[in-house]
Amino acid sequence: GFPRADIDIPVVRAQRHRLAELKNDHQEITEKINVNIQVLHSAKLTSTPKDSGVETNQNASVAAAGASASLQNLVLRDSSSANDVDMISSMPFAMVDEIADASPAAEDGLQLGDQIVKFGNVKAGDSLLQRLASEAQANQGHPVPVIIMRQGALLNLSLTPRTWQGRGLLGYVIYT
Repeated sequence: GFPRADIDIPVVRAQRHRLAELKNDHQEITEKINVNIQVLHSAKLTSTPKDSGVETNQNASVAAAGASASLQNLVLRDSSSANDVDMISSMPFAMVDEIADASPAAEDGLQLGDQIVKFGNVKAGDSLLQRLASEAQANQGHPVPVIIMRQGALLNLSLTPRTWQGRGLLGYVIYT
């Protein structure tokens, strides 16, 4: 029957919402790329000299300068491109699956279901678990800036890897 016990409906809704946001962002970025390509191609067409002579070369350089200025205006006007890069780079690479009671992670505010976007200098990539472990060991006793996604919102936390009664330096389990 509905609702099913093996499906976490709020998580599914949040993931569907995030997927719709990413699809819209992808469409906007694609449109911006198409506009920029058209501007670049029009700049190439206007900058090719048709006649020989000094006047043509001057006109071509003026046209190229105008095209590059319009491209710069386009790029400056669409200042949200930095936000687009931030959106792309803020994809989580791991999810907190288990947190031990009285662990450093629990004391520093990490919660079950948090998605890790960045842990210190570690982002998504190869040999992820090894890099996470070495980052925690290298910063033992020192706060590590962590960016997490909790219920679709990005949050900045500071986790301090340290020895405690349980296993590891932080006391949480992730799955990638």
